[in-house]
Amino acid sequence: MKPLQTGFPADFLWGGAIAANQAEGAYEADGKGLSIADCFPHGIKHGADIPPKEGTFYPSHQAIDFYHHYKEDLALMQEMGFKVFRTSINWSRIFPNGDDAQPNEKGLQFYDDLFDEMLRRGMQPLVTLSHYETPLHLVEAYGSWRSRKLIDFFLRYCEVVFRRYKDKVKYWLTFNEINNMRRMPGAAGGIFFREGENHQQAVYQASHHMFVANSLAIKLCHEIIPDAKIGCMLSLSNTYPHTCRPEDVFETMELRRRSLLFGDVMIRGAYPAYMTRIWDEEKVHVEMEPGDEEILKQYTSDFLGFSYYRTSTHEYGQPFCGDTGGDQGTPNPYLETTPWGWQIDPLGLRYTLNELYDRWQIPLFVVENGLGQVDVPDEKGEIHDDYRTDYLRRHLQALKDAIRDGVEVMGYTYWGPIDIVSAGTGEMKKRYGFVYVDRDNEGHGTMARRKKDSFAYYAHVIATNGAEL
Repeated sequence: MKPLQTGFPADFLWGGAIAANQAEGAYEADGKGLSIADCFPHGIKHGADIPPKEGTFYPSHQAIDFYHHYKEDLALMQEMGFKVFRTSINWSRIFPNGDDAQPNEKGLQFYDDLFDEMLRRGMQPLVTLSHYETPLHLVEAYGSWRSRKLIDFFLRYCEVVFRRYKDKVKYWLTFNEINNMRRMPGAAGGIFFREGENHQQAVYQASHHMFVANSLAIKLCHEIIPDAKIGCMLSLSNTYPHTCRPEDVFETMELRRRSLLFGDVMIRGAYPAYMTRIWDEEKVHVEMEPGDEEILKQYTSDFLGFSYYRTSTHEYGQPFCGDTGGDQGTPNPYLETTPWGWQIDPLGLRYTLNELYDRWQIPLFVVENGLGQVDVPDEKGEIHDDYRTDYLRRHLQALKDAIRDGVEVMGYTYWGPIDIVSAGTGEMKKRYGFVYVDRDNEGHGTMARRKKDSFAYYAHVIATNGAEL
């Protein structure tokens, strides 16, 4: 029987997480091509301009200019004691069009330098291969992941980066929040619907191609970097039934399974039985090639990385909808709410960790969790964000309790340890970081970095390995 674990493991990976498209900026620098992330003027909750319009302001085009500030920013992360730093490789920095025959050397060199700096400062890179950054050309020329050709393009990209960084990166994730194909397919997979198209057909066909690509990327990673771990990544903020009415309870289960099915395919290696009814009711026929199901079964994820921000409740008959924070239904009267309508539920994190470990029995990694708030510097320029410290303390206590419950957790990377552009709304006003960046929603500001009060708190948590929360 597994011994009781009363605290965080000695090798627990503490750190923080960002995405290339929300932080790097330099959107056309050094041969980079356009990606879908470059097309959202107001974030992925709103419409995309394909291609981007001249004269329109796109917050991600400059973001916080991490591309030129990464040494300064990683020094701050080192000061907090980070053991791991999660970021993504922007596919279009490596293959500007996605289907290029040869990679862009300047893009490869940037990530060489970035990973070298992380390692020099004592941080393991945790790298997402595709974080809402599908090259725009693949969307325009092929219909993105509707086309099976994208499997080959993605694997070409994977092989290049696996070989290039095999001595530097030992932790990989394939597709960020892949189950957001069911909520935000434009961001998650570059799927923008055509007139008269069966939306669910497009989503599930594209998802199948991504599943095959995921499995073959796992195979490739294990061949090229035998000591690496490669996981899948899902958005798994949770949903409760709004009442004990049986219809509320059952339909909430059906809603949750729409996300869990992605994990079933990538972790268990097969589509769950309930998919046949869903596809029948939604008139979906997924084209599979001979051997696809064997590929899915043979090459499964080493661990599950997931995001958790909030919970919501579901009432029978509500449409299944959501955003970057997860499924969104009826507000829970027992929970407090952020200015963006996200409800704060630390116990929900413990509930979710237990749910996921019971279902899949593989190591879990909380790779996104954080609080978006309005941070206003005082007359001295200081940011007193006790609300963020409280959020962090309560969620980490819930994580610690889940470990005591028997859940195997590899690490925790707080989302947005430095302020970055919001994926959902394109705002800088929605701030997550322990480090404040002087930039506003219109792109004005000095880009100066300064520590918030929460910076010292997280540093203390890491220094004590969570013993003093």
